[in-house]
Amino acid sequence: MIPAGHRRLILTRHAKSSWDDPLMEDRDRPLNARGRRAAHELGDWIASRGHDPEEVICSSATRTRETWEGVASAVLEVRPQVRFEAALYQAGPDVMMQVLKGATGASVMMIGHNPGIAEFAAMLPARAPADPDFARYPTCATLVVDFQIDSWADLTPGQGSVMDFFRPDGRR
Repeated sequence: MIPAGHRRLILTRHAKSSWDDPLMEDRDRPLNARGRRAAHELGDWIASRGHDPEEVICSSATRTRETWEGVASAVLEVRPQVRFEAALYQAGPDVMMQVLKGATGASVMMIGHNPGIAEFAAMLPARAPADPDFARYPTCATLVVDFQIDSWADLTPGQGSVMDFFRPDGRR
């Protein structure tokens, strides 16, 4: 439960996608086996930490949708409202900020793509996590950051507090 006057963002890069079909449109690439495992692992981690989102805003690409499906397979206490947002496909941090400012849940999960998601993650907290992989934001990396704001519309860069950072390879 997020206290009044606070908002929590769970910012996730999609899990590892398949490159088996080089002629497939980038937007249509699915997850590979490693990506499906990582998405399930992320879902279990979110549930175990109590980071269940109330709202999910997910890029409309296949690999981001499948990442959410893997996360959602975990036993989450809350089934969030899910919105697939075409604007998040390959979005930069400015678009991500604009989309997030329209969110209504106190706890929001956003699933997107690099390089924009790494840039967005870097600009949100007052102090970045010490994790050496944070800057490159590998596939399925997830930042949990809290803000002392009443509404997402009040969000400005550099005011978040890092609560957690996840990488699917077991190293935190």
